[in-house]
Amino acid sequence: MAVNGSMGTPAVTVAVYAALTYDVISATNSSPQTTEINASARADTLMKWVKLGLVQAALFAGIGIALEWGSKRPVWPPLLGAGLAGVLLWGQYVHAMNSGLQSNEPGTEDY
Repeated sequence: MAVNGSMGTPAVTVAVYAALTYDVISATNSSPQTTEINASARADTLMKWVKLGLVQAALFAGIGIALEWGSKRPVWPPLLGAGLAGVLLWGQYVHAMNSGLQSNEPGTEDY
């Protein structure tokens, strides 16, 4: 079904930008589980890469939004997809870091 001359639906666009955000974060970071396990040794470094991943995802989302805007299609699908995924991932990593810093369990890395 075409929407405003587009070959995709808003649902597909939301899903694409959500997946893009998850993929960018995955490419630049360890998992939230690894962040939690090793937070006591390197929380700052782990979170630095989460922030860099979010900046990269925002760049791609911005490009998508600009392209949609320029073609007069709605900009909310890429904004919603990337924004929701970014917020959820940020929350997961912050929770993982905080849980790891409060835990007395040993990490998986030796220094």
